[in-house]
Amino acid sequence: MGNIIIIAILAVIVFFAARGAVKHAKGEGGCCGGGGCVAVEEKTLEGEIVAKKVLTIEGMRCENCKNSIERSINRIDGAAAKVNLKKKTCEVLMDREISDDALRLAVERLDYKVLDIKQG
Repeated sequence: MGNIIIIAILAVIVFFAARGAVKHAKGEGGCCGGGGCVAVEEKTLEGEIVAKKVLTIEGMRCENCKNSIERSINRIDGAAAKVNLKKKTCEVLMDREISDDALRLAVERLDYKVLDIKQG
């Protein structure tokens, strides 16, 4: 009887672990900073948009990853970021010239990897 109870408990644990793993793989869970994700306010640039760059980023898995990157890039004066989790990209609109190094630093200080930066 004791073995049946232990097996039932293990089955429940495995079920919830598998369900969480599937959510994590889809980017639906709170993987990289926990539970609730606070949405990032869309940043509006003051000046005329003079450039657009698209960053390809490795390591993003969830809404929290997306929000962290958007917040970090949005802190740069003259830059407004929009991350696409499925494509693993970040589109950055700029109202002044911003170096690739500044954008790369804003992302990589969060422990993500910038694979490519292209002019949009």
